[in-house]
Amino acid sequence: MTQEVVGYETLRPLLNPKSVAVLGASENKYKIGHLQIRALIDGQFQGEIIPIHPTATEIAGLKSYSSLADVPGEIDLVIFCVSYHQIKAGLVDCAKKKVKSAIIFAAGFSEAGEEGQKLQEELAQYAKEHGIRLVGPNCVGLVNTSNGLIGTFSPSFLTVPMDGKKGVGYVSQSGAFGVLTYMAAAQNGVNFNYFISTGNEMDTSFEDFVEYMVHDEETSMISGYLEGTKKPEKFKQLAKQALNKKKPIVLMKTGRSDAGSRAAASHTGSLAGSDMIYDAFFKQNGIVRAEDFDDIIAFSKLFNPERLPTGKNTVIITSSGGRGINEADRCESYGLNIVQLSEETKAEIRKTLPDYASVSNPIDLTAAASVTNPEFYLEAMKGLVNDPGVDNIIFTDFPFNWDANTPQLQEFVSVAKASNKVIAVFPFPLEGLTYPKATNTLVANDIAVISCALNPVRALSKLVQYSKYVQENEQLSDVAADFGSAKNIDTLLKPGATLSESEASEVLDHYGIPTTKRSIARDAEEAVKIAKSVGFPVVLKIDSPHIPHKTEADAIRLNVASEEDVRNAFEEVMTNAKAYNPAATLNGVSVQEMLPSGVEIIIGAHNDETFGPVIMAGLGGIFVEVFKDIAFKVAPLTRKDAVDLLEELQGKAILHGARGKAPVDKEAIIDVLLKVSNLMTDNKEKIKELDINPLIVYENGIKAADAMIVVQEKVAEIQVVGG
Repeated sequence: MTQEVVGYETLRPLLNPKSVAVLGASENKYKIGHLQIRALIDGQFQGEIIPIHPTATEIAGLKSYSSLADVPGEIDLVIFCVSYHQIKAGLVDCAKKKVKSAIIFAAGFSEAGEEGQKLQEELAQYAKEHGIRLVGPNCVGLVNTSNGLIGTFSPSFLTVPMDGKKGVGYVSQSGAFGVLTYMAAAQNGVNFNYFISTGNEMDTSFEDFVEYMVHDEETSMISGYLEGTKKPEKFKQLAKQALNKKKPIVLMKTGRSDAGSRAAASHTGSLAGSDMIYDAFFKQNGIVRAEDFDDIIAFSKLFNPERLPTGKNTVIITSSGGRGINEADRCESYGLNIVQLSEETKAEIRKTLPDYASVSNPIDLTAAASVTNPEFYLEAMKGLVNDPGVDNIIFTDFPFNWDANTPQLQEFVSVAKASNKVIAVFPFPLEGLTYPKATNTLVANDIAVISCALNPVRALSKLVQYSKYVQENEQLSDVAADFGSAKNIDTLLKPGATLSESEASEVLDHYGIPTTKRSIARDAEEAVKIAKSVGFPVVLKIDSPHIPHKTEADAIRLNVASEEDVRNAFEEVMTNAKAYNPAATLNGVSVQEMLPSGVEIIIGAHNDETFGPVIMAGLGGIFVEVFKDIAFKVAPLTRKDAVDLLEELQGKAILHGARGKAPVDKEAIIDVLLKVSNLMTDNKEKIKELDINPLIVYENGIKAADAMIVVQEKVAEIQVVGG
């Protein structure tokens, strides 16, 4: 019995076929069926090209067949150049012929409404039953430049240079934008070895092609345009595999606006826009987020798996003081450090440069370097390559007339290759003057030359971040924190309920999260009794599932210090709560210990529609209400995730001890983050939203002063798509 081919290997006939049949081939040179045939011929496809036409015997010099059944040999790939209404019959013919894969360009499926969606699902199931891997529908196809497979009707792919850097795969959930990016990359010296337009993802998905490229030896970097992932768990696993192989995944993810945010009861739910969650997911899993298509191109040109940046300390060498300062500002804005050079390094550089040159960073060689003394570029670099405090060297310009035969260029290349530093040239974009004559020689020797029009400084900062991902991946475990088996709190999680504070605090208690001493009073005298037991001063607040925000209802009293004040506070809280929401169920008044002042933070969680449980942290009070100084991570959290979550806060200095105050107990915060992660992971089908706000942290210790939990309407309402 033949062993079934599974996983990414099933995509091989699609991306690297030995034979391609064009269903709907045409003799009319203006029709898609003819353009596709010409694309395969002009792209010099290395396999057999088979036109399928009902009457023609020859198209573009190739023997044509009236049907797939008439083709004598096997067919790896069929490209559908037929209309929406002919797709189903064509797929049936593919199944009879045992075709392994197909590309469907036609639109009119899930994007066109209910009827199209139904047909798409029907065809997807049929293809699955017959082992046919599909790309599309509603796509522009795919390209494999290594074997000449131009599986697209777009003529653009054959109009761009093909002598650029290879080894970069590109997957796009947008057809036209993907084509534009492919062309821009080629025009700027990067030729994607794979281009894939995923279309409606009837069968194959964005993640499937990433998986293929992770395992593909010809691909050293994976890039793409992503609108949304359908398989986050699979994506996470692939990102880890790619990181292990030092194969960066660089993605442009659209949707940075707040359009994805939704109304929610908790701070966490209302603040969590989908883009913030993607950002967190990317950072957690070592995926580089491109701001735009130019990041993908510039990063591709910079990336060398054998020479990743050792840090962010950067030196600029320029012949223009103004240009050097401009680039220094740009570097600092993107997180690169314009390092102060040591006196030893400056003394070394001074030996070969004239007195009028500046040896501070940026190093200003003056106009003399670009006019009369191009050797200054070489001498300046020679003084830097042995400095362990320098990680990256940027040239803002380069001797324009040096070529492969120039001795100084040969020495420059030799010195650069012997160094472990990232060395690159970022010239000013001027028509006819952007790229010096030495560009091809520099690029061939792993010295990137990238026009400033592509914002290479930003790309360098992203490469530095990627190098950090690689280093951390080699050093740290990615095992999530384990606090034992799941706690059974089902009786506390009533479907559709917003738990009162006392109920929410009881849930936290089950997971070992410190909460205040508290008890519910039904009348004023019981409140006095509880207050005496807890110890003055106390806090009184309404306990109701229908009044989650007690301050808005004026149903909370702080620093209540006497028995008489407790009686008065009880009556005020109950009266105000009834007035605020007459229909609310009032469990009574919670009498709690009044916590001493500390640093207020918020820790929350919600169930994201794509990623499942997501954990949030932020500084409390004005920081979360006004500045929205918050950060997210996708659960389950590792200890590193929890540490990173706190480090991403803009106001983290407050936690470290600002203005002479002692640092707070960060380990206690980390402990709560990990326990909340476990709580949400254990109950991901039950808990919709959770807030601990404020969570008061001290020099030693931490306590939750208030909490809220919203339960799903139905169990399993959130179903995270796995891999």
